[in-house]
Amino acid sequence: MKSVCVFCGSSVGRDPTYLKAAVAAGEVLARAGLTVVYGGGRVGLMGALADAALGAGGRVVGVMPRALVEREIAHAALSELRVVETMHERKNLMAALSDGFLALPGGAGTLEEFFEQWTWAQLGIHAKPCGLLNVKNYFQPLLAMIERIVAEGFMAQNYFEMLLVEPSIEALLGRFKTYRPPPQKWQSPKP
Repeated sequence: MKSVCVFCGSSVGRDPTYLKAAVAAGEVLARAGLTVVYGGGRVGLMGALADAALGAGGRVVGVMPRALVEREIAHAALSELRVVETMHERKNLMAALSDGFLALPGGAGTLEEFFEQWTWAQLGIHAKPCGLLNVKNYFQPLLAMIERIVAEGFMAQNYFEMLLVEPSIEALLGRFKTYRPPPQKWQSPKP
């Protein structure tokens, strides 16, 4: 694993614990020698994570649509900023540049981007790990909803189990290193 794509909030949230976790994640990723790939913003948890990774000597690649760069929210001190035209291009490029996907607390955009990568993993489009950094049990209501999805028969249990969830970045990276994907969705059984 050489790079991890991180999805997280463009705001810092109400509890300083979220900001501390983003800073710690950036530092740990950098010290592990992993390139951070993210949305390219200078604000919120994403900006704090990028600053922390850069401050720890890490490489940080931002991917941002031109319209957002023009609103002056692009981080100016990144190792590399790739400017694309659309959000679809952004997500595709972030996926291509990354060996795993990590979500910290955030809003609808964080969830949408992360869920797309987790869905792609279920479909066998990629075999990269997808993990939630469960800071302050932020994702517990979401995990309960996913359990309900499984219980109601809309998702197989092994696809839920492929979602890696840990309260610390160190534990999550440890699981990334040993990750093995389940069989692809709708894969034909072997005779």
